[in-house]
Amino acid sequence: MITSIFGVLQSVADDHVVISVGGIGFQIFVPPSVTDTIGVIGHEVRLNTSLLMRDDVPFLYGFPTMEGKRLFDSLLAVSGVGPRYALAILSTMTPDEAAVAIVSGNAELLSVAPGIGKRTAARIVIDLQAKLQKDWKAAGLDVSPTNTDLSAALQALGYSPVEIQNSVSKLTDLDELPLEEQVRLALRDLARG
Repeated sequence: MITSIFGVLQSVADDHVVISVGGIGFQIFVPPSVTDTIGVIGHEVRLNTSLLMRDDVPFLYGFPTMEGKRLFDSLLAVSGVGPRYALAILSTMTPDEAAVAIVSGNAELLSVAPGIGKRTAARIVIDLQAKLQKDWKAAGLDVSPTNTDLSAALQALGYSPVEIQNSVSKLTDLDELPLEEQVRLALRDLARG
């Protein structure tokens, strides 16, 4: 099993990078968001990787963080979710944002990823909610469910699920405030952009 690659970045494409290790170039498929931030060609980079065999052909998938790799591997365990859909989710949101969406049961947020319909998003939540809640809390990450009344109010005002999730995750002590105050604080945060 190849669990990570450390080498010189040789090339970057829309959906993959090539990393040279000891004179061998490894093609590694990555979320498109990674190709923008991976670094400069000719510099050393490290990716956490998952090796998948498809029709006896090996494919490497890479992620800058271990959380990205763990979430990718977890998503592949869901029926109907292959590497392309898992990469789409990890391109739309960070691993932590996706984990919070899954743990909080926010299938609608997951369905903003290209190719992920409402049924697939619901299946992801059902299959992974309990597992991710345990795994992500063990890693010390906050995966407490977001305020659903606040999310519904913001969505009614026309904000996207990703914008709502990002805003609500920044706010603290919301449960102690009335809904109107929660909306006001969230709108202030959303206006800052």
